[in-house]
Amino acid sequence: MTDKQYKLATFAGGCFWCMVPPFEEQEGVIRIVSGYTGGHKPHPTYEEVCAGTTGHYEAVQITYDPERITYDQLLDIFWRQIDPTDPGGQFYDRGDSYRTAIFYHDEEQRQKAEVSKQALEESGIFDKPIVTQILPASPFYPAEEYHQDYHKKNPFRYKLYRLGSGRDEFIKKHWQKDGN
Repeated sequence: MTDKQYKLATFAGGCFWCMVPPFEEQEGVIRIVSGYTGGHKPHPTYEEVCAGTTGHYEAVQITYDPERITYDQLLDIFWRQIDPTDPGGQFYDRGDSYRTAIFYHDEEQRQKAEVSKQALEESGIFDKPIVTQILPASPFYPAEEYHQDYHKKNPFRYKLYRLGSGRDEFIKKHWQKDGN
């Protein structure tokens, strides 16, 4: 297979370390890169993004095979990793760089993202409005190498961070009734 058959999906779900594991073992996901997008400064550093001066979000960019996993499936995984009602960040991480967003790469992705957001809003799972933005994809800058596959390079620190962040508790509270 050639890369021409693959597509991109870009999601901002707070800390990018936590957004890699849910996608990485999915059939049809080819590659996941942690990085920065949605801002105005070319090639930002982690420190610049965290300082809030670049306008970027921490995000993951997923290369996937649409014949093996659909964009709708990726959207479902995304929604189940975040608090879509929090406009100020995600869990332990606060600030604009930790806001949630779906960055669409074409009109079909935009429409599917809008439909999935509306369905989530109507589901009644959350008692506050869904504030996750749906935005056009913009340049994506890979994060520094030490951020790539952080959960594999630093498993103990990652587990402590993840536990302390409150993300897993939130996911369990809102999605356990689905058996997930």
